[in-house]
Order: sequence, then C-alpha cells, then structure tokens
Amino acid sequence: MKEDVQKMVTISNQKQKLWLAITMIMLIFLQYGAVVGSQRVPAMFVFGDSLVDVGNNNFLSSLAKSNYYPYGCDFRTGTPSGRFSNGETFADMIGRLLGIPYLPAFADPNTVGTRILHGVNYASAAAGILDETGQHYGERYSLSQQVLNFEATLNQLRTLMNGTTLSQYLAKSIAILVFGSNDYINNYLMPSMYSSSYNYNPSDFANLLLNRYTRQILALHSVGLRKLVLAGVGPLGCIPNQRATGQAQPGRCVDYVNQILGTFNEGLKSLVDQLNTNHTGTIFVYGNTYGCFGDILNNPASYGFSVVDRACCGIGQNQGQITCMPMQVPCQNRSQYVFWDAFHPTEVASAIIAWRAFSGPPSDSYPVNVQQMSRI
Repeated sequence: MKEDVQKMVTISNQKQKLWLAITMIMLIFLQYGAVVGSQRVPAMFVFGDSLVDVGNNNFLSSLAKSNYYPYGCDFRTGTPSGRFSNGETFADMIGRLLGIPYLPAFADPNTVGTRILHGVNYASAAAGILDETGQHYGERYSLSQQVLNFEATLNQLRTLMNGTTLSQYLAKSIAILVFGSNDYINNYLMPSMYSSSYNYNPSDFANLLLNRYTRQILALHSVGLRKLVLAGVGPLGCIPNQRATGQAQPGRCVDYVNQILGTFNEGLKSLVDQLNTNHTGTIFVYGNTYGCFGDILNNPASYGFSVVDRACCGIGQNQGQITCMPMQVPCQNRSQYVFWDAFHPTEVASAIIAWRAFSGPPSDSYPVNVQQMSRI
C-alpha cells in the first residue's frame, strides 16, 4: 500500500513538472513573438466570441470591449489589442503551433489584400449562436453574421487566386469555432433580459443551439472549408462571474450551471460523429473544453496554479461581480491564476488548453487533435 501511494505521488510530481515545462516553453515563445513551428496549413480562420476575439469589437459600437489597460499587459507589444486576456488567446496559440502569424480582425479596415492570405479572425465579444444573444451589449457579430463576413473574405480571395487554387487552399486550411458560452451567460442565465429560460428547458435550449449551429457549420462547409474544430463550452459555473452570484458555497462552483451544459457538449460531440460520417473528405473535431478546463480546476497544483476561484483583475466578490476596469491594477502573480477577469482565462491557462487541443489524446480533442488534423 505504501509503495502504491509513493508511486502515485511520483506520477503526480512528474505530471506537474511536465505541464510546468510545457507551459514555460509556450510562454517563452509567446514573449518573444515567435512562430512555434513551420507553417503546417495555408491559413486559419477563427469564428467565435470574446474567448478568441482579437479586436473586432474595437470597431463596433459595443460595450463589450477590452481595448484598455490592463488588458494586454503581458501581450508581446505590452499594449491592449482588443483581446480579452492579459496576453494571447487560445486561438493565437493554436495559430503559432501551426506556424500561422497573428490573424487580423475582420472589422479592421486594413484587413484587405495579401493581409488575409494567412487567414482572418471574425470572433466578436458577446456573440452567440443565436442572433439575439448578447444584444444588451450593443453591436456584435453573431455566428450567422460571422459566416456572412467569411463569405465577404472569400470574395476578396477570389481576386487573389484562381478557382482551383482557392478550393485547395480552403480544403487544407483550418477553421476554429468557439461558440455557446454567451448563449448561456448572456442569454439563458439572464431571465430579466431574455425569455429563453421561460420558453425552453435546459435540454430543449441546448437542442435549439445545436440545430442553429449545425446550419451555419454546413454553410461553412458548402463554401469549401474541410477542416473544422468545434470547441465545446467550458465549466461556466466555475468562472468568477458565476461564483460571484452567491448561488454556491464559497470555494464551490455553481453546479446547476455546469449541469445544464451537458446536453450541449454531448450533443456537439455527437454532431461531430454525424458530420464526419455524412461528409467524406472533411474532418470535424470536437474540442473538450469542459474536460480540459475541469481538469485544471480539479488539479490546479499539477499545473502550477494556486488561485482558481477569483479573477486576477475584477471588482467585488471573487473579483467577478464587475469585470476588469480601465487602469485597474491586476494581480502580480498572474501565472498562478486560472482566471484573468470575470469571464476569461489567463494566458497561462489558455496555453494549457491550446497545447491539449493541439497534441492531446481523443479525450481532449476528438477524434483527432489539431496537429493530426493538419497532416490529413
């Protein structure tokens, strides 16, 4: 028995050292603005919400913006870019691992001509699968609008390459889609502003989201994309914003919120199986954000974290009642915090999620990881 315990402790220590080493290597590359590997795919296209927005909302009439300090305090330029992070986003890091430079924001007027050849980022803070999600923040690019924006990019690409070349370019490129979080925290879980929780039980609402999502995924497929990563929704009941509601005991996540996400995430994984069966020559991947992030929260010390229940920058209970404000002084030991603000992970936490999506087993990225996808 004693030997078994010692063996488990040894394995745990090895795992901790491994993840700390991986994270440090990733962050060294991030600090110096290096592209981690040779270019593996022609381009990457990113669709989603504030978890992967790189500044689209800077150009929109929206309350959901992060173009002020201390956002970006650890970004390679040391200045805010519109990313909802102290540094890079999960998608930035996946891009680096694929050998893709930072993608320009679609809404930036300078995103034209050869600047779009490595791909474009369409993500918009407060955006959801449903068009109405996040409307209380003002303008944002919903999923359906982001698909239309991609089609506008296609029109530009047609002026830069012929039809055959464009088809091959799109087929080899990777699309990352990160949606669903706002449909819960900025719609379903806000009954004072949205009627969805009165009209649908959690299971029916998840199915509504999946049906709408499928429609847009197929639209992207119809115009030529053949490699799509669909990220699941993380454990929203554990973000500082939800912990600050007082619906859970101190130190605990809001279990109800996490439980209602099950139908959506399980349905999204099943959808990936269905799409892969029905569309030969295309690979759809499910990113197990919930499982990967849950592992970090359940075993923080193994990843070098010491603070999991409050934000590095924010105001009120759990630093999550009001998100990071302009010129607010953030925590100093940011690498020990899982959450940067009331809603978003720190750069270090994002680095772990990115690495697991890129090189992890099927339990992290199903049925293949992003690295394997890039070789197909």
